Amino acid sequence: MKIIDVATGVFWVEIPERNFYLLCGCPEDSVKLLMKKGLITNTEKNGVRFQTGPNAILLSDSPIQNGAFSNLSEFPVLHMFYFQGLIIPGHVNNTGVKPMLIGTQESVDAQSRYIYRGNYGLVSEEEIMETGIPAAKAKEMMRLKRRFAFDKILQTEELLDLKTIDNGPLELRDGIQIERKSLNLYKISFEGETIEIDLNLRRGQEYENTYQLDHHKIEKEYFSVVHLGEGDGWDVNRPQMSSMITFQGKYYLIDAGPNVLDMLAGIGVSINEIEGVFHTHAHDDHFAGLTSLARADHKLKYFSTPLVYASVTKKFAALSSMDESDFTNFFDVHYLELEKWNNVEGLEVKPVFSPHPVETTILFFRAMSENSYKSYAHFADTVAFKVLEKMVTDDDSKSGVTEEFYEGIKKSYLTPANLKKIDIGGGMIHGEAEDYAHDKSDKLILCHIPRKLTDRESEIGSNAFFGQQDVLIPSRLEYDRISAWNYLKNNFREIPDYELEMLANCGIESFNAGSILIKQGQNNDRMYIIVSGIVDFLISESGIRNKLSAGSIVGELSGLIKKPSMGTFRAASHVTALCVPSSIYIRFAKRNKIYEEIKETYDKRIMIKNTWLFGEMVSYTIHKKIARELVLKTYDKGNIDIQAENRGVFVIEKGSILIKSGNKLIANLGPGDFFGEDGIIINMPGFFTLEAASNVSGFFVPAELIKNIPIVMWKLMETFNQRLACWGRQHHL
Repeated sequence: MKIIDVATGVFWVEIPERNFYLLCGCPEDSVKLLMKKGLITNTEKNGVRFQTGPNAILLSDSPIQNGAFSNLSEFPVLHMFYFQGLIIPGHVNNTGVKPMLIGTQESVDAQSRYIYRGNYGLVSEEEIMETGIPAAKAKEMMRLKRRFAFDKILQTEELLDLKTIDNGPLELRDGIQIERKSLNLYKISFEGETIEIDLNLRRGQEYENTYQLDHHKIEKEYFSVVHLGEGDGWDVNRPQMSSMITFQGKYYLIDAGPNVLDMLAGIGVSINEIEGVFHTHAHDDHFAGLTSLARADHKLKYFSTPLVYASVTKKFAALSSMDESDFTNFFDVHYLELEKWNNVEGLEVKPVFSPHPVETTILFFRAMSENSYKSYAHFADTVAFKVLEKMVTDDDSKSGVTEEFYEGIKKSYLTPANLKKIDIGGGMIHGEAEDYAHDKSDKLILCHIPRKLTDRESEIGSNAFFGQQDVLIPSRLEYDRISAWNYLKNNFREIPDYELEMLANCGIESFNAGSILIKQGQNNDRMYIIVSGIVDFLISESGIRNKLSAGSIVGELSGLIKKPSMGTFRAASHVTALCVPSSIYIRFAKRNKIYEEIKETYDKRIMIKNTWLFGEMVSYTIHKKIARELVLKTYDKGNIDIQAENRGVFVIEKGSILIKSGNKLIANLGPGDFFGEDGIIINMPGFFTLEAASNVSGFFVPAELIKNIPIVMWKLMETFNQRLACWGRQHHL
């Protein structure tokens, strides 16, 4: 028996004499991590080439850790089925033994639902019609779906061997045993040997990426396309196919795949700068980053057709242990009408149905220039014409499509655009470059492949690189200045415009990634209002590392109060900032009678900013509001009685608190930790028993200040589910 540390939170266990290869932990891109580590390789048997890899997966007890999905088994399972051949009839590697999925009852059930929705999306004409699709069209879509599914929609248990772990040891296969010792801690035994697997992420740890991205500075153009990824779910060197549109100085993502925050950091954009996301479909390489987009301090706008939305929310609910309706707790949902031009604050978008195993739309965007429209077409994921043509049948009792449907898809795919980005991944469910050999678009970009373009593909279209920007309509406005003004207006809503002009007239500076803006202990003579990018706030001796986004004021407290900076502010990406001398800011604060308030709330704001719960990506305005309304509280040693009217979060500054359920210890909380999430998440304050192990002091934040901050709500939900998992149960919100 052999164990290999693959990456943070991911391990590999192999027992070759039992043909047992176990992937422990499967966050986003775990297959790529195995490839990078050399644990997936090409091989050959009886003249058949295939890949090695895992044939079993151990799931995390916690569906979400540190803001990211912990269990994304879709691509590892697809790799087992098709790259290893474990499900292909007659394949030399198909011995009749099904791949194995292992975990607690809650984790396995959730993954079963998630894989089912990941394979098929909506699974009946009735589900499709519930999204507003007419009956005849729904029937046509199901005929297509059944053809992709080889005429049989299978339950997950028909494809996988589902193993649920209870209290004692469980035999997996031929003498291999597994036992759950505590939350995410497992013991595997075989022939007298034992190994332990710990799938817990520590605070501050993140699941790893397989590639490093260069840092770029993009411009806020009137209408442009920034290329964020050209690879696919198997490309270990590049992000998956995705783009970002800039329109009138605002940013809109197209899809949210793995490592989306790394991609944004690479182009100097923070999550709080994103206006919204347009979503094509729910496969993991276009979907897994949705949790990251929930880590903003406001709800991002989410744009899709009701058809795609229904497919996405069913899968999202399974992964996060939420109800489908709870998606709106984190996103501001806007429906797009299928096959029509929709006006999104001046940017027009037209979603068009695209054949795929799950509900999918290709997207056309356009904006008016001086003389005509300029357009961008984003085609992920498409189907090759020859594949779709083989599905044509006149018999509507059989799976497939009509000749009219086939011709309509071809016409849609070949609609000209000024810029068109195309999936050419090939196979049964992706497009081919040759179909676009005579496309009349001005520029074609070919992508969604884990390799370089062939010579023939290079004759048909171009390739793009991370951070490349295609400008369709250039800007004549200074959008950085406009953004700086908007942040000033938002941060100081009570101050008249003529006073804000004093700050707005200061200089704008740029900082390369890695540059230090203010050092710990420094008496800074200037402060910075972040216009774009991400700044890390670091206090290494306290283990504090929080990310600050656009709109944050860096160095305000130390510059205004004339105290040394408590921490270091360092550019985590390319950063653009409005640079305000402290002398000007002090005069501004005194003239507008906010100087004393800033001094009085200094200690409270420091407490708030230095916490894990409120320190990351929470804006200056929200920090200021919380500081005004938080309540300093103390608890004497002993049991704590939480009343129903006290819904909110208590953050510990000094002392410790035990969380219990009956006689079972759930958590031992210390400074920086919090309780009270149960009253917000399930409206049941006092769900757990609380005991102060010593006298405790800290601050209380009412629920009303929290419920509209997605990143804080996400952390509360994650914490509550982890505490339930320690208890041995999992709550479905």
